[in-house]
Amino acid sequence: MLARQIGIDLGTVNVLVFVRGRGIVLREPSVVAISANDSRIVAVGEEARSMLGRTPETIEVMRPMRGGVIADYVVTEAMLRYFIARVCGRFRLFRPDVMISVPVGVTSVESRAVRDAAIEAGARTAYLIPEPLAAALGAGMPIHTPTGNMIVNIGGGTSEAAVIAVNGIVVSSSVRVGGIRTDEAIAAYIRRKYNLLIGEQTAEEIKIQIGSALLLDEELSMDVRGRDQVTGLPKTITITSGEVTEAIVEPLAAIATTVRAVLEKTPPELASDIIDRGIVMTGGGSLLRNVDRFLTGETGVPCHVTEDPLACVALGAGKALEQYNVLKRSLPSL
Repeated sequence: MLARQIGIDLGTVNVLVFVRGRGIVLREPSVVAISANDSRIVAVGEEARSMLGRTPETIEVMRPMRGGVIADYVVTEAMLRYFIARVCGRFRLFRPDVMISVPVGVTSVESRAVRDAAIEAGARTAYLIPEPLAAALGAGMPIHTPTGNMIVNIGGGTSEAAVIAVNGIVVSSSVRVGGIRTDEAIAAYIRRKYNLLIGEQTAEEIKIQIGSALLLDEELSMDVRGRDQVTGLPKTITITSGEVTEAIVEPLAAIATTVRAVLEKTPPELASDIIDRGIVMTGGGSLLRNVDRFLTGETGVPCHVTEDPLACVALGAGKALEQYNVLKRSLPSL
């Protein structure tokens, strides 16, 4: 076992890397800055994210992943190469074995693109695991048993709900709505209501600071700076948590519909297990205030957020590599 074993959560917003024996060793935004003149990569990760909306024409900042799948193959491969080199070192004797998470329901072409990108980036072998299965493993759910386990993973680009039993997904559904769509809804609301243009990072900051899926007893507020659409000049407004709740109604409704669709298709025996155990929530989107209470109200099934929701998929991908012989029949074959 000289080759390193690495689990990668290749997300639309963040990339997390788990190394066997060391735990989560890297958390970086999945953002790449490219020179427009010679297509050279200028920055990756946190450094590139800090450039979003702040670059001259000669530099393009982009997210190579959209909706959990590869939007730009060449840039994704370069990004993976950078992260694998960060973890394993540039001069390595043995290429690592890699397990990468993919959204449930991706096409075989999209799956192959992820696998090929990992091999090109320096992996010896690359396996894929559906995100809900990885999240359930990472959250420590007893998925090897015949009892039903339900997981809702709200990521940056996609949200997935799945019922898992005997190491496999029984029922699942996904929607390409996640953290990014929530940020866009906040930015669109502020543009409509206040004629104020704000950037992607500002919208995300609003969501983190005062965002809530349900109205709060004590309303929060924050100052937001942007550009006035009418005058074109910088302007500051104050926005409340109630307004943010109103702004994100649509993306949350889409997620609730997906969760209900899975519950409706769940076999009765497993449905009774889920009522007893409740629904486990993972992914960065589940950090939004009261999103567990919101989904409990929508489904009638108790929901709770796991301990470290952001890390679950990467942890699960690493665990899946350790248990590959047990799980291989549940993993996508390419």
